Amino acid sequence: QVQLVESGGGLVQAGGSLRLSCTASVRAFNIYTMGWFRQAPGKEREWVAASGWRTFNTSFADSVKGRFTISRDNVKNTVILQMNNLKPEDTAVYYCAASLGGAGWSSWGRGTQVTVSS
Repeated sequence: QVQLVESGGGLVQAGGSLRLSCTASVRAFNIYTMGWFRQAPGKEREWVAASGWRTFNTSFADSVKGRFTISRDNVKNTVILQMNNLKPEDTAVYYCAASLGGAGWSSWGRGTQVTVSS
């Protein structure tokens, strides 16, 4: 089981930026696919971005493409979600997740709140 701890959430005005960090307590972090999800009040949890384990492939939901980037440091066991040009609709609790070998998102952090004011 991977233990994940997110940090970096907060309150920001529309158009601003935030940087979320997720630190994993696991050996061989480099073999995990890491992802970010979010859940807004009254809505289902949705996938935001992912970073593959082998080629550092990244992918993004259409709603954040061009505004968010994801990066990872396999020495520090961290994955970063850089969020730029934030919009009020980005307001949500953001969760870090880990997947191994295509087995689904099996490990989750507790989440960090992001609030974007208009």
